[in-house]
Amino acid sequence: MIQIAIAGSSDTEPLPKAVEKTKEFIKELAKYKDTVVLLTGGRGGIMEIASREFARFGGLVVGILPERQKGNEFNTIRIKTGMDFAERSAIMINSADVLVVLGGGIGTMVEALMAYDYSKVLVVVTDTGYPSDRLELLASNGYFDHKKLVQVHFTKSGKEAAKLALELAK
Repeated sequence: MIQIAIAGSSDTEPLPKAVEKTKEFIKELAKYKDTVVLLTGGRGGIMEIASREFARFGGLVVGILPERQKGNEFNTIRIKTGMDFAERSAIMINSADVLVVLGGGIGTMVEALMAYDYSKVLVVVTDTGYPSDRLELLASNGYFDHKKLVQVHFTKSGKEAAKLALELAK
């Protein structure tokens, strides 16, 4: 099984562009639901939209939750870590073959940088309207820093992000 994690805003009303790209991403990813597990932070916003859509297509969703939160209703499996948000994110990222950033603020950007630091394959969807779009400015040469731990891949397309994630996970 390929384990694809997502990072995205927990806003109760996520930005429309990010929602559209998330649905596009999941629609493409769902074609491979028998070989892919979706890992999320298990909460609301973009995470809930992705979870709902993937579950609707029959996919397995694992919510890796901070503290002892219940998370959204679309988590097939809930892992209540008892840990704070950053510690929870470390578990999710270390468990993933790929992290896909679907648009968000500081928490999402921290997860992207954490994935880079762990040398995890990283795909960032841009043009979402969220601050995470600016991650592309940090990686003008394809890397977040001089260490060149792992190439960061950018795309404006949710569909292309799914294809890249699947291809790079192998």
